[in-house]
Amino acid sequence: MARRKPELTSKIGWSTPDRITVHGLDLPTEILGEMNLGDLAFLLVKHRKPTPEESRMFNAVVITLVEHGITPSAIVARMTYLGAPESLQAAVAAGLNGLGSVFVGSMEGAAKMLYDALPEDQVGTGVDLDALAVKTVADYRARKQIVPGLGHPVHKPIDPRTPRLFELAAQNGFSGEYIALMRSIGAEAEAKAGRPLAINATGALGAICCEMGFPWFITRGFGTMARAIGLVGHILEERENPIAAELWLRTDEEILRNCGPDAAKAPDKADHKG
Repeated sequence: MARRKPELTSKIGWSTPDRITVHGLDLPTEILGEMNLGDLAFLLVKHRKPTPEESRMFNAVVITLVEHGITPSAIVARMTYLGAPESLQAAVAAGLNGLGSVFVGSMEGAAKMLYDALPEDQVGTGVDLDALAVKTVADYRARKQIVPGLGHPVHKPIDPRTPRLFELAAQNGFSGEYIALMRSIGAEAEAKAGRPLAINATGALGAICCEMGFPWFITRGFGTMARAIGLVGHILEERENPIAAELWLRTDEEILRNCGPDAAKAPDKADHKG
């Protein structure tokens, strides 16, 4: 049986000897100097230019996730660069591989949770959001799963990014039922847990992405594109002020001290080239 060969198409962009277009816009004259990086990213996923309100909100979404200090993804990127300084892109890719259900990618879980609880076709129909929150939290607790978008290992009792993100959402017309539902879920989860569980940045971002109509499965991509910028900054700093080797040596020495033979002496790796 002959294999069906579907037509190969792409509407994102194309080039000719004298033109480059992205979603129908001429790159040199309609994009360069006219759009910022966030607006171009919006164009690629929405297939149109953002409104001024969408531009402010989407840029806030991606900027939020660019940098958050010496996180696991930054450490991995620096360590990879230590071992392969000839491959900056591999170091960035290594750091990005660590974005998942715990770090950055949890905005995907929050967005999916909100869409599952409140499908887009039910927005504006008078659904009881508090009842949805009770059901959602109960479902997660029954499965013994963490409710995505709540709590933070460092920012307690409030993630300082969240109030500002919700303020921007209100200022730009994106404070609707998904943000209200996220707040209700946070309050219900706190009540059931008996301890503070603040809505973290990824919870706020997941709700905002729902307000903006982005599919839940693409939201991790926003974190990926944002954190790539931050990791490039970490690698530049690693060249100028190296810490990866010291992190490695201290980790090795402490593990040897705690787990090795009593008489073991940590070897000097200062000149190690392997």
